[in-house]
Amino acid sequence: MNKAKLVEHMAKITKMPKSTCKDCLEAFIAAIGSALKQNKQVVLTGFGTFAVMKRRSRIGVNPATKKKMTIPAKKVPKFKAGKALKELVA
Repeated sequence: MNKAKLVEHMAKITKMPKSTCKDCLEAFIAAIGSALKQNKQVVLTGFGTFAVMKRRSRIGVNPATKKKMTIPAKKVPKFKAGKALKELVA
């Protein structure tokens, strides 16, 4: 499901206009992004937890040249599903 289909589905469930649902979804995404940028965790009980994970630098291989290279350390977003979401999918 892509963003447009999600907005359409939200509009059908809530019986609200698609434009309102789109604005709500975009605000939700922006709020999570803002919190993660500040290294804060976002916990949605029953759904899951959004957090920032630190990856260490590591050695990789360039597939085109087969030369070894160092991949630098970086921060990446991480999502861990909550118990209710896991049970819903299982």
